[in-house]
Amino acid sequence: MNEGMLYQEVSTIRRDLHRIPEIAFDLPKTSEYVRRKLVSYGYEPVSTAGTGWIAVLEGKAKQAVAFRADMDALEVMEMTGVPYASLNPGRMHACGHDGHMAMLLGFAKYLKSIETPGKTIVLIFQPAEEGPGGARVIMEEGILDALQVEKIYGFHLYPNLPEGIIGLCSGPFMARNGEFDIEVTGKSAHAGQPQLGSDAIISAAQIILSVQNILGRNLDPLEPAVINIGTLHSGEARNIVSGKAFLTGTIRAYDKDVYEKIKERLRETMRGIEIMSDVSIDLEIRDFYPEVRNDSEMVVEIQNLLNIEEYEILKPLMLAEDFSFYQEKIRGVFMFLGTRNEDLGFIHSLHHERFDFNEEVLVKGIEMYMRIIETL
Repeated sequence: MNEGMLYQEVSTIRRDLHRIPEIAFDLPKTSEYVRRKLVSYGYEPVSTAGTGWIAVLEGKAKQAVAFRADMDALEVMEMTGVPYASLNPGRMHACGHDGHMAMLLGFAKYLKSIETPGKTIVLIFQPAEEGPGGARVIMEEGILDALQVEKIYGFHLYPNLPEGIIGLCSGPFMARNGEFDIEVTGKSAHAGQPQLGSDAIISAAQIILSVQNILGRNLDPLEPAVINIGTLHSGEARNIVSGKAFLTGTIRAYDKDVYEKIKERLRETMRGIEIMSDVSIDLEIRDFYPEVRNDSEMVVEIQNLLNIEEYEILKPLMLAEDFSFYQEKIRGVFMFLGTRNEDLGFIHSLHHERFDFNEEVLVKGIEMYMRIIETL
């Protein structure tokens, strides 16, 4: 398959998928589209994680190498104005997962044109990357263990890199993350008689300031971490001491011990403010994804496949990715593929209502996958 034919294939697939964005595990149209494409290429896809698929190309050895694409979209109202825009109002492939699927399907078609590879190739089409985490479900199903997957690779489109440039990072690359909800219950009173109440707003303010103190005074400054309180809702009227406050936030860190330390200090902080302010505080913490930690040897192997002008070494990011669930058991590398092209107007960030990209970049990603399997 020549480059022109490959571009035509992945461009068509990407636009077809862009029109039908779906959320989390609820991907009936997307799933069926992927299944039909794989069958048309000669695969017998196996269902995984409800709406996901795994396709296998047998190699000379049973040991396998896997490549993963995520399938779900976001609850975003698209504003690109392109002819292939979302047909589902309030939903959009604003994170490039349509491109990831197109790239892996194009790679799947290419694989059928080559001689038997040295190792078995496993292609993973995974739902629910944006939440609650389809990779965890696939790992729990045990199908990758059964297929003897030894290494796994993944790509993510990234508009902060120039178009076609591959972004690499060795070791910690993306953060372990979680979220928390805080409910403060005080006692309402008239503002002219504040001594009769317990002010939930003042307690909420103490929480916000104390949480930032965890970063500044309780953690090693050389261990990066984020605690962010993004919402605060409280109060009924200007002349009432508020009896309720609700706060929501997120935690991110590269190291599990640091992450657990933050959770511990959050709980201790809430107990202290309860006593000091005569309020009741309910704290709920939900763990999401582990950190993405790239295998250093595999990163070097990829660098050796590229010319110096084809890649950039990136700093770790406080973003999160459920590709990390694969890496808990399988050696893996998660890479970025640059999409920024200011001349064509492809400048908007991931999750932006105008995010778009030049589909020629998908061929660059497939070519990277081709180089990887040539080494097997």
